[in-house]
Amino acid sequence: MTWSTADIPDLTGRRALVTGATSGLGYETALELLRHGAEVLVAARNPEKAARAAQQLERSSGHKPTVVELDLADLVSVEKAADELTKSYDRLDLLVNNAGVMAPPYRQTVDGFELQLGTNHLGHFALTGRLLPLLLKATAPRVVTVSSFVHKTVRGITQEDFRRPASSYRKWEAYGKSKLANLLFMLELDRRARAAGVNLLSAGAHPGYASTHLQAAGPEMAGQAFMVRFMGIGNRLFAQSAAAGAWPSLYAATVPELRPGSYVGPGFFEFRGRPKIVLPTQTAQDPELAGRLWEWSIEATGVNPELTVLR
Repeated sequence: MTWSTADIPDLTGRRALVTGATSGLGYETALELLRHGAEVLVAARNPEKAARAAQQLERSSGHKPTVVELDLADLVSVEKAADELTKSYDRLDLLVNNAGVMAPPYRQTVDGFELQLGTNHLGHFALTGRLLPLLLKATAPRVVTVSSFVHKTVRGITQEDFRRPASSYRKWEAYGKSKLANLLFMLELDRRARAAGVNLLSAGAHPGYASTHLQAAGPEMAGQAFMVRFMGIGNRLFAQSAAAGAWPSLYAATVPELRPGSYVGPGFFEFRGRPKIVLPTQTAQDPELAGRLWEWSIEATGVNPELTVLR
């Protein structure tokens, strides 16, 4: 596949929300969407950092994004952001569920969930559910959920994982489960959208090994200076750029003929390179597990995504 960002169609008139858009994959995704004419809302929990990123995005693209304050580790913040968006806009054409945390020391969200599952999955589940009325008012709405090839390292997920205690916490296992949850959610959203007969396309993407701050964030939280340096060396030697890491997300977000439920990753052994359609694990494609996760997520967040067209 020879796809590049030059193949992104004109996005004038489309409104997109990208979570975690202050740096890394989210920033690069927002930048290309702006360059191709989309109205872009950048969602982030740090207002000062978001404002700086918005200025950089405007300088680089010539188009000014709008900042949305959002902390995915706080369900009240998710509700507030969704309410403000619903009051301010008549529709949302594209939602890119990109933000995430990777392998931090044990932490809990504001609501008491293990940080990675609480942020990477439950926060995005609640946000997507609350924004569905806006999405379903668009002509061709699309939700792109960013996962990771690390989802291949785990074989399942349970409701107990949401509130797993520190005593049994393994950071990479928890990260893998959060990325598995992203794919289970993406595919279940696709199944439910098709069953409801609504014109919503749900797709997934993963960046392969891309050089972003994500690799260093966990060691920084743990005060592990050596690991921060080690991750930095690994990024310089082996990783592709954040811009290249964003290609699968951009492909999933913009290719007109994309099939619903598609999962996009880098072409070279899913490690780096041009995007192509890749396959999730069998566990990620398990509809029974996805259905259970959907119900657990409703119980955890209090958000029940309604796939009903409201005109």
